[in-house]
Amino acid sequence: MPLATTPDIHPTTLATDILRLLLPHHRTTDPTPAPPPEAFPHQLRGIAAFVREDAPVVFTLPAFPCKSPNPAKVLGHLPDQGERLSLSFLDTLCRDVERIHPPGAQVIICSDGHVFGDLIGVPDAHIDAYADELRRTIDDLALTRLSVLDLRDLLGDVDHDSARAHVHRLHAPTLDTLRAEVRADSSARALYLGITRFLVEDTAGWTGTRSALQRACRRRAYGVIQRSRAWGRLIAEHHPHAVRLSIHPQPVGAAKFGIRLLDVPDAWTTPWHSTALLRTDGTWTLVRRTQAAARGRLVSLDGRPSHYEQR
Repeated sequence: MPLATTPDIHPTTLATDILRLLLPHHRTTDPTPAPPPEAFPHQLRGIAAFVREDAPVVFTLPAFPCKSPNPAKVLGHLPDQGERLSLSFLDTLCRDVERIHPPGAQVIICSDGHVFGDLIGVPDAHIDAYADELRRTIDDLALTRLSVLDLRDLLGDVDHDSARAHVHRLHAPTLDTLRAEVRADSSARALYLGITRFLVEDTAGWTGTRSALQRACRRRAYGVIQRSRAWGRLIAEHHPHAVRLSIHPQPVGAAKFGIRLLDVPDAWTTPWHSTALLRTDGTWTLVRRTQAAARGRLVSLDGRPSHYEQR
C-alpha cells in the first residue's frame, strides 16, 4: 500500500526524494562521481510543480522507436524481452514514486520511429507493428503507469512522409544551427558521433567504400538530430509541464534527464539496438545478437524469438 504523504513536507523536499529514485539510473557520459539532486534544477522544479498540485508526476520519454535493421544486433523487428524488461523497469520506477508520493507517476513513451524512419532505413510498416506491439505488451503485463504516444496520435490519419515533413518544417532547427552546436558543445558532438556510429552499423547492402558510407551517415545523423529535436518540441507543445527524460546520455544539469533502462555495457546501448541475455547469475544485460548467440541458447515465447540464456 502507498504511504501517505506527510502534509507538512515541503514540495521541494519531496521532489528531491523523488529525484533520488532516478539518480541511480542516470544515463550520462560525465566521468564525475554521482552528483546530488541539487545538480538537477530543471528536474527538481518540474517534479515539485506536480507535488504542489498533489498530482501524478508526468514524465515524457522519446524512445522505443523501432528495432535496428541490422540482424547482427536484434532478433527481429518486433519488441522482445529487452523491451519487456525495460517497460517493467519504468513501471516499477513509477510505483516506487507512489510509495512516497501517493498520486504516483506516469511515463508517456513517445515512440519516435516514424519521425526519422526514412533516415534509418526502417519501413513504416515495421515501425507501426513495433509501436502496436509495445501497446499490447503494456496491456498484457498490466503496466498501468505507462502509455505510448506516436506520430499517428498527434497528427492523425496523415501519410508518414507528409507527417515527417510537417514536423520538420514547423519544429526542426536549421542545419547551420546544429553544425555550430556540434562544433561548440561536447555533449552535442557526442550525440552526433553516437548516432553516426549507429547509422554506419545499421546500414545494410552498402556497395560503396567505407569512407563514402561514413560521409553519408554523417549527413543522415544531422537529419536524425533535426527530426528528434522537432519531435521533442512537438511533445513539449502537447505536454508542456512534463519532466523530460531522454534515452541518450545527458550531462548533469541538462534540461533532459538521461535514463538507463537496464544494466548495459555502455551508455548508448538500448533494447532496440541489441538482444537481451540472461546471465548465469540470474541478471540481465543487453548485447549484440551475435554475441548473445555465441554465449547462450535462444529462447522463444509465444512462437517468437525472445532472448538468449547464457550457458
